[in-house]
Amino acid sequence: MRTLAPILILSFASFASPLAAAGGGGGGGGSMPSQSAPAYDPVVEYQNGIVAMGVKDFKAAKRAFDRVLEMAPKDANAQYLAGAARVGLEDWKGARRFLEKAVKLDPELLGAQRDLGVAYAKLGDRVKAEAVLATLSAKSQSCAQPCGQGAQMKAAMDAISAALAAAPVASAPAPMLFAQAGQGDAHYLEAVGLINEGRFEEAIASLNAARQSFGPHPDILTYLGFAHRKLRAFEEAEGYYRAALAAAPGHRGALEYYGELKVERGDLKGARGMLAKLDSQCRFGCAEAEELRAWIKAGRSPHS
Repeated sequence: MRTLAPILILSFASFASPLAAAGGGGGGGGSMPSQSAPAYDPVVEYQNGIVAMGVKDFKAAKRAFDRVLEMAPKDANAQYLAGAARVGLEDWKGARRFLEKAVKLDPELLGAQRDLGVAYAKLGDRVKAEAVLATLSAKSQSCAQPCGQGAQMKAAMDAISAALAAAPVASAPAPMLFAQAGQGDAHYLEAVGLINEGRFEEAIASLNAARQSFGPHPDILTYLGFAHRKLRAFEEAEGYYRAALAAAPGHRGALEYYGELKVERGDLKGARGMLAKLDSQCRFGCAEAEELRAWIKAGRSPHS
């Protein structure tokens, strides 16, 4: 495997138009979004939602996260925050729908578990609220000592218990996923280093941490696909590549790596389709197209 460089530094201040900048794979990118790019930029909308939640403008947050989900419906963080915005509006039925999806996509999202338990209690569904509480209690008891999430787990259980008891409880618990852009950059760069060292499971954890800051950023999704592919989790890898291309249809890194995945799975026709898309962008040639061309010619990884 060749050494990977970061596709780009993800700090929100550095990309006024992320889809325009995110054409890169191992290197730079085009200056304009693809003609087929979505009407809303999911990365910008995610950041807008985070800002709105921070100032308790829950209507604006709801609009922003709903727009993210138009393009990234399987993003657990966005599902959670779309639900949390509805919690802020005391729309408990609406919140329940999004929070259930968030927990299904990522059962480890503690904030989503907490808000879902509160929503069930507010809606009078005591059985389901107590089931969430029991799940959190079991996690708390089995948590290794010292448990990094111990205080958050206790706060989550206290919030659900208070809602069940109809005791005064904040109508909009503060989301637990607010992460600063600088933290996201650090996690992202850490992940690239871990990938270069072949530590793919650790890289996935760092990429997921970066995603809490930036949402469904195509660079993060591309590297999540890459790391899962190296772990031979091909179905998961394909899902991440598809998600990256849904956010940025001309993303050269996603096109290259998705093409390589197709070669590995014996789909040379599909790989050539990815190469054709790269060639249409790289009129004067680019590293991503040449790398994928070498894979197709070899019928497998040319570096193996």
